[in-house]
Amino acid sequence: MSVGKRANVVRLAIVAVVLISAAYWAGGRWGQRQPRKVEALPIATTAGLTNVSARDAGLTDDESINVRVYRAVAPAVANILTKATEYDFFMDPVPVEGAGSGFVVDPRGYILTNFHVVQDAQSIEVVLGDQSHYAAKFIGADQRNDVALIKVEPKGKALVALELGDSSKLQVGQKVLAIGNPFGFQSTLTTGVVSALGRTVQTSQSTFIDEAIQTDAAINRGNSGGPLLNSHGEVIGINSAIYTPSGTTAGIGFAIPINTAKRIEHDLITEGRVREAFLGVQTLSVGGWLSQALDLPVQEGLLVEAVTRGGPAAQAGLHGGNQQALAGMQQITIGGDVIVAIDGQPIANQSDMNLVLNRHRPGDTVKVALYRGGKKMELPVKLGERSGN
Repeated sequence: MSVGKRANVVRLAIVAVVLISAAYWAGGRWGQRQPRKVEALPIATTAGLTNVSARDAGLTDDESINVRVYRAVAPAVANILTKATEYDFFMDPVPVEGAGSGFVVDPRGYILTNFHVVQDAQSIEVVLGDQSHYAAKFIGADQRNDVALIKVEPKGKALVALELGDSSKLQVGQKVLAIGNPFGFQSTLTTGVVSALGRTVQTSQSTFIDEAIQTDAAINRGNSGGPLLNSHGEVIGINSAIYTPSGTTAGIGFAIPINTAKRIEHDLITEGRVREAFLGVQTLSVGGWLSQALDLPVQEGLLVEAVTRGGPAAQAGLHGGNQQALAGMQQITIGGDVIVAIDGQPIANQSDMNLVLNRHRPGDTVKVALYRGGKKMELPVKLGERSGN
């Protein structure tokens, strides 16, 4: 081959190499690529893990607790909608709707809430965190403690039930979370701390919160009946009341200890009623001027006007009154014992006695300190069970 021909061949080879390289580069940038070999995962699982881990990676420790508890608990928090009928001035029926919160405590459909949320309701509807709707029926309540139990029929579906903690182990300063439906905004989370423990809060003429949990977690209208939770997601209280000069949260909320609610729930599910301790006395507070007018040896206490025939007090030997007298415009029975303490707890009025009895069960024995005439004495009384619950 001549030199000229060899030169042409070399030139053609160089051109070919350039064209092939250009084609490869162009194909690598714009043409089809061979798929990389990867281990396949279901699309939903891959996306879910990636999204959750990516979101959670930037959270602080405190934020992680909030997120974790909310994810676990929100599905079991109920929005409770009620309908009742009231009557106006002309005795015409007026439909009234109400709303509150609650939470599932048993996969079979049992839900705890406040008594005042479902009181006098003619129909109760429950909306859970997954937006499932159920008609609910009233199982029972302890009005004195403002706790009620209702039930839905999940129709073969096992509901998510919350774990109940131990409210006796709480400490001031612990982190708490509240989930409820304030002003109808479903599944709302607020956070705070335990601000104080052991308070007694009167919520109405007939109800009170004994050993109340005070918290600064925002609680508003509609939160009533919802769970107060610790950082492990355990229910440690039922949000029930707020102190508010304005009608909205002022950073002072109160919850019923879950230990109280657990006892009530157990009684209602297993026995169909709440077992309340019963002393069996009819009493009158005698503080102030009445004590002086009756020439009693104490400044305050409960005058026993009558004892229930065959009741615990009667069996223990307490005496009721035997004379009638007028106190202002009220006729009273005098001459009976004056109760001044039960188990060392001073008793000045009926609320004091209700608090002491609320901490006991039927069958417990208490020591009743009293005055009979001018003589002080102490009698052991085995408490009975109040009927009609």
